[in-house]
Amino acid sequence: MSMDRILTVIGVLLAIVAVFVVLEWWALILVLLGLLNEFLSPLTDMAARTAYTVAAIALPTLANTLDAIPVAGPYLNAIIDNFAIVIAGIVIANFLLVIVSRLMDSDSAEPALPESR
Repeated sequence: MSMDRILTVIGVLLAIVAVFVVLEWWALILVLLGLLNEFLSPLTDMAARTAYTVAAIALPTLANTLDAIPVAGPYLNAIIDNFAIVIAGIVIANFLLVIVSRLMDSDSAEPALPESR
């Protein structure tokens, strides 16, 4: 099992545990897990990057509709909201990696000086 899959499984499990165990640090833990996931195995596909960004924005909105389900709805909403926090960490790290790569590429993209004969 790859590190990416292991961290994703840990993210899902912690998103579930965070609903039932009260701890004021859950948001920080979940964001750090997302950051760690992205820094260890960065997304290279632009479609995947876009999908993660859209998921980070859309999941909490869609999860709010689950409150209409009796008994289980609020729990499902909270679990999805917590997992969206993990995804937000992935998106933030991805953004930072793209910025750093662009800064590094701009240094090497300077035109070469013509050689003197």
